[in-house]
Amino acid sequence: MATKLKVLVVGGGGREHALCWALARSPSVGEVICAPGNAGIAEVARCVPVKADECVQVADLADAENVDLVVVGPEGPLVAGLADLLQARGRAVFGCSRAAAEIEGSKTFAKELMARHSIPTAAFGAFSQLPEAELFLDELMRAEGAERVVIKADGLAAGKGVVIAGGLAEAKSELRKMLAGETVGDAGRRVIIEEFLDGREASLMALVDGERVAPLVPAEDHKTVFDGDTGPMTGGMGVVSPTPVMSDLEVARAVREVLEPTARGLAAEGRPFRGLLYAGLMLTRRGPKVLEFNCRFGDPETQVLMARLDEDLGLLLHAVATGRPVERVRFSERAAVCVVMTAPGYPGGYPTGIPIAGLDAAARVDGVTVFHAGTRRDGDRIVTAGGRVLGVTAVGEDVDDARARAYRAVDAITFQGAHFRTDIGRRSP
Repeated sequence: MATKLKVLVVGGGGREHALCWALARSPSVGEVICAPGNAGIAEVARCVPVKADECVQVADLADAENVDLVVVGPEGPLVAGLADLLQARGRAVFGCSRAAAEIEGSKTFAKELMARHSIPTAAFGAFSQLPEAELFLDELMRAEGAERVVIKADGLAAGKGVVIAGGLAEAKSELRKMLAGETVGDAGRRVIIEEFLDGREASLMALVDGERVAPLVPAEDHKTVFDGDTGPMTGGMGVVSPTPVMSDLEVARAVREVLEPTARGLAAEGRPFRGLLYAGLMLTRRGPKVLEFNCRFGDPETQVLMARLDEDLGLLLHAVATGRPVERVRFSERAAVCVVMTAPGYPGGYPTGIPIAGLDAAARVDGVTVFHAGTRRDGDRIVTAGGRVLGVTAVGEDVDDARARAYRAVDAITFQGAHFRTDIGRRSP
């Protein structure tokens, strides 16, 4: 590449900080711009106050800056058609089309796509009316002899639209609240009811260009807010990579049975996928089954993957955006652990504007990078500006080493009401 890339990253969370951090370290990249960014991103990129969901303004910024590549972080702009708009203006964009993004924008679409193309997933039904939903719920729990059932909002709910209900009474109560718009608003006006799958969860992401799939290394997320995998679901409280639950053979099987047929199915239906395809998997005794698809990098999975990446991220993403094949993606053999620190009250209501102390001390812990998820600068101070505030990420010789480094850094950081799980990376194989 004769000249270095000028890259615009869209978004302002922990995932985008990790992407900006990795791009800033890429030999192929000359400048990184981020819209809108956050206090941490501002240390590695030039931040511009354009919101990620302001698609026309983002496209105008890309034109004004004459960027070589746009990397779209969040799902919302992709579902709204930002990639289509950018491509229509002649911009190279890493991010899928609006049509392909429906795989995350509508869980009903995703489940029906899997049914059409024989992609393994849980038994399900999709409903917008309570009587039909309750009837299906009764039949599913009786037929399976199930004590638990999963209820999901059809639309985008920032990782909070999933409820695992224990027993029929709780399931019906959660179902009524979701359909009434009481839990996640309009995103829950249509719901998916699924059988509960037993097994261990893993996240497997891949760079996809049409029918070409280049898998990344797997990671294991911790979704619930409290230790021991208890409490309400969140956008993610911490993550580990590598994970003992997915061997190389199991990754190969998931690529063969899930990612490749999904890419082929989308292409066959006139929705070719170009960007990052994320499969949330349950590893059952009968093989991998899909819990959900996302149309973008995971958060906080991206934090650990960027910490382990042994490639030039700019070259990889530009190749996918311009239709050049990516055969494989190399990662360090070292392990990475990310511990998420949240504002008090998350995933419910939470205050903002709380001063954060100890960031410099945390960054001095060997192997640690503190990715900012919900922060802003207030004069000389950095304060909280979201529910998930920081993703304290450490690399070590193995998971135990990385975990110890991450928690040493967490202990150095203080802000009023800070919450984090103490058991990230402690699960047994």
